[in-house]
Amino acid sequence: MGFIAALSRFNRALERALNVVLLLLLAGFILLIIYQIASRNLTFLPAAYATEELSRFAFQWMIMLGTAIGVLHADHFVLEAFARQSVMGRFTRTLRDLACLMVGVVFIVFGQAFAWSGFNRIASASQLPMVVTYSAFLVCGVLIVLFSLQRLLLSATRGLDAMERELDTPSDIDETAPPTTDIDTPQTDQRETRP
Repeated sequence: MGFIAALSRFNRALERALNVVLLLLLAGFILLIIYQIASRNLTFLPAAYATEELSRFAFQWMIMLGTAIGVLHADHFVLEAFARQSVMGRFTRTLRDLACLMVGVVFIVFGQAFAWSGFNRIASASQLPMVVTYSAFLVCGVLIVLFSLQRLLLSATRGLDAMERELDTPSDIDETAPPTTDIDTPQTDQRETRP
């Protein structure tokens, strides 16, 4: 239990740091795009050719880091074909977390060589080594493995439902949505009583 608690604390701190990094990347991305548009239309602003590259790098990092956080909270695309409490529903949700773990491992294995190849390349406009953007896949893989491992270990020790209550992003759809068909509403006696 000590390892799981330590991993949970580490992942929680990591998630907080990632949220700050993602906010900074988003702010930088927006500012770069605004400057790019303004410099094209306002002749007194100097053209900054690196803004396109830097905004692309920021966008790639946002996608990869956001993907990892999405894995932690099960915010990625999920198609539930079986009732949540059925055996198949529980099996497919566990299988989903195992598949995310395997994708993270693939990102690590192939991301290492991809990041390494970035040391030999330089971005044309910004003059940054391409390892700055190529390492996003490796970092994403490490994060996905950490977050998937937490999900799987919590499922194994506390149960799938407890893990999902703790980690999954809450969805009020099931509790607050009005019934959509007559099947969803309980049948009551509809006879009016007159005084």
